[in-house]
Amino acid sequence: MEWSTLQNLQSLSDLLSLSADEESVSEDCKEVNPVAKLGPGLIGACSSASNQDNNAVHSACVKNTKDIWDMEEVIKGTHTDDFEDPRPQPEYEIILQQSVSTEDLFLGMSEKNPSSMCCETMLVRVKLPKTQASDLLLDVKERFIDLRTPNYKLALPLPHSVNNSKGTAKFNTGRYELEITLPLNRHLD
Repeated sequence: MEWSTLQNLQSLSDLLSLSADEESVSEDCKEVNPVAKLGPGLIGACSSASNQDNNAVHSACVKNTKDIWDMEEVIKGTHTDDFEDPRPQPEYEIILQQSVSTEDLFLGMSEKNPSSMCCETMLVRVKLPKTQASDLLLDVKERFIDLRTPNYKLALPLPHSVNNSKGTAKFNTGRYELEITLPLNRHLD
């Protein structure tokens, strides 16, 4: 009885442990997070030789069958800042708004409360000193705002999903401020 238990434990240990070949490959391929590869050497323009070296390392790695996603899929789906871009990020604020009427305030007839889950619109105010309206390049996705000007860049992930086709943007030239109003996607409302 003890022998069968010992044999079962050894076979279980063999199943769970990696062989020597798999251990060396897995140690070389531990570059899971693309942001983790960033370092001080990546500030400024990258040389083509280092890009070729990185491609050689990636192609030399054997695909691990236990991985959930391929690295190409992870990089395509993420919104990251362009780390080589020297433009600063402008000041911004996100304000969640809801329309409230008298029955909401005094009578309590609706289910509204002051939480962010009851808000209908999101207002994003971006301060852009010394910027003209013609210089703005704005791209709004469902959960991401990409704003580029000659002096500033803003890559802003949004806290809630928005309806980007129904949003509006206004530039106040007196205050040098861009106001982006986006209706929130509320699937349960």
